[in-house]
Amino acid sequence: MKILFLDQSGKPGGAELCLIDIAKPYSDRCKVGLFADGSFKSLLIQNKIPVEVLASQAIQVHKESSLTQGLGSLAQLAPIITKVAKIAREYDLIYANTQKALVVGAIASFISRRPLVYHLHDILSDEHFSKTNRRIAVTCANFASLVIANSQASKTAFVKAGGRANLTEIVYNGFDSKKYQISESDVKQLRQKLSLEGQFVVGHFSRLAPWKGQHILIEALAKCPQEVTVLLVGDALFGEQDYVESLHSQVTNLGLDKRVKFLGFRSDIPQLMSACNLVAHTSISPEPFGRVIVEAMLCGTPVVAAASGGAIELVEHDINGFLATPGKSQELAQIISACLQEPEKAAAIANNARITASQRFDVTIINQQIAELLERNFNQKNYTRLHK
Repeated sequence: MKILFLDQSGKPGGAELCLIDIAKPYSDRCKVGLFADGSFKSLLIQNKIPVEVLASQAIQVHKESSLTQGLGSLAQLAPIITKVAKIAREYDLIYANTQKALVVGAIASFISRRPLVYHLHDILSDEHFSKTNRRIAVTCANFASLVIANSQASKTAFVKAGGRANLTEIVYNGFDSKKYQISESDVKQLRQKLSLEGQFVVGHFSRLAPWKGQHILIEALAKCPQEVTVLLVGDALFGEQDYVESLHSQVTNLGLDKRVKFLGFRSDIPQLMSACNLVAHTSISPEPFGRVIVEAMLCGTPVVAAASGGAIELVEHDINGFLATPGKSQELAQIISACLQEPEKAAAIANNARITASQRFDVTIINQQIAELLERNFNQKNYTRLHK
């Protein structure tokens, strides 16, 4: 099966990291078409996945875009659609990995007469997307032959927004657990380098954005014992620099300058997670999946997650992690303090999480699930019919 993957981003977010794992088994018979250049292209090349940048400038459509703005982008999309439709004729199907890729892929699918698969990595709700963008996404997705949702939460929101339930299958993200097995000597060296000796370290791993809730973690830190330190790993991505400045001001106003470290974007995520005593996920809006939650589990680090969206499908409170009410800093502070005071309990829960996550989210099993879905929906008989 020859697959043309499409993704709008030049930067590696959760959806892009997931795409690398999905595309690897097809590396000798696939291509990834990107709508922007950047470090994601380099990652694909490192993984020996064929890639081509299809756009010369970024597409100016955002999650909150109005109908007028959306229509105005069509002229910008037209050359990409033409290019994708031409390339798609060399492949058996188009696999759209993001929303902008879905719009382009849906039209190119119609022109090229190649079936369309949409991998849904978002919760299509008014908290995340404008009404116009939700309507466009659902209309295009309903044109697809298959929609793969990354959680029950994503599927539920999609169907509620008008998506066709009979098109949609749930497949969680896959992970290679070997990448998260970090030696104790590496952990010790990193903690020394970051001056974390004797500290109880709480890590937060995501881009810095209001809905990711870093400010909630800082509020909680002010209510925790002095030995608790926070690492904020990530930075602003989509014009959210004002929020970053507000976080720095919040830290200073609360007298936490010596207890919060802003590390920016890092490539050594498994090492940093392993160096933490606890990983906090604090999104105040529902998360579609929660990749960092599973990554922390695989590192053997206890995790506390906001109890909404896909996170509640990953974490069972007091069994393989902890759940806190989104936006409640006092509740979060209590869980952090409990993990500090009861390290044996936290370690036992983290060990249970590592075992279950390595089985439940194994990339080989996840890729097999996707391969079976593609085979079931796009067998040779369908290829012949669609290609005529």
